[in-house]
Amino acid sequence: MPSVLLSNPCLLSVLDRFRPVFEHYHIDLIVVPNVQEHMEEHDLLPFAGQFDGVICGDDRFTARVLEQCAPRLKVISKWGTGIDSIDQQAASRLGIQVCNTPNAFTLPVSDSVLAYMLAFARRQPWMDKAMKNGLWDKISGRSLSECILGVVGIGNIGKAVIRRARAFGMKLLGNDIAQIARDFIIENGVEMVSLKELVSRADFVSLNCNLNPTSFHLINSETLRWMKPGAVLINTARGPVVDQSALITALQDGGIAGAAMDVFDFEPLPADSPLLKMENVMLAPHNSNSSPAAWENVHWNTIRNLLEGLAIPCTDLDSLRVTI
Repeated sequence: MPSVLLSNPCLLSVLDRFRPVFEHYHIDLIVVPNVQEHMEEHDLLPFAGQFDGVICGDDRFTARVLEQCAPRLKVISKWGTGIDSIDQQAASRLGIQVCNTPNAFTLPVSDSVLAYMLAFARRQPWMDKAMKNGLWDKISGRSLSECILGVVGIGNIGKAVIRRARAFGMKLLGNDIAQIARDFIIENGVEMVSLKELVSRADFVSLNCNLNPTSFHLINSETLRWMKPGAVLINTARGPVVDQSALITALQDGGIAGAAMDVFDFEPLPADSPLLKMENVMLAPHNSNSSPAAWENVHWNTIRNLLEGLAIPCTDLDSLRVTI
């Protein structure tokens, strides 16, 4: 009977419903309760060597953790898309499979980006607050059709953001280290430019890139100085894509007009973060992927990846999905 470490908060929240699935495949679960966002290296090390597979969130599977988990550990099944918290070189060297669910949250995350842009352009949250404070204050807003959007990272989510923004009549700028299909660029009227030109021209800068060595602190004190004073930064990608201390300084000094942040360097966001007291910032607890339909698909696909990584036949998984 294989043992599996289950530490993903989203699947843990509905574990009672999914226990029969794991029992059907004779999997012994090692459940880590009360995980808030993810486990750090020191949280994982006490479990090393006790499990054959993992269903995790953004747990820090460093080389040290993986080396102590090998050779027993066969597969890490990541709930979601990003696998930057896993040392993939070490996993490959140790023969540990790393699986994820690509394109899992394209629709809800891209919707969130549009929601942030509409909120800042139309000023709804600020008017609502003013009204509830007894003020009849006609705060000036803009139509999105008057604005330029710069999208950094034109993968599945970046493309979905562009399609949505195009429907609002926005001028579209794009930047990516990879070659983007010419037909997509032409059909959606995207002008591909350098990062410096994008952040210098855009009214909204949406970060939709992966976290990798080229994107770590891509937005820093220098790139923030390139942005227009009236511009808004939106990060629904990964926290470390933005140098958070540099962003706080830019917001405090009026270097940029605002920011919408769903992800952070450290999660949960520390209670003493200056971001929590800024009127020109909208915050969310790493929740732009929120969608019952998307989460349901990810639950099942993550379990499928786990079973395949453990070489457990799972041809009847779809029929189980109908009954659970």
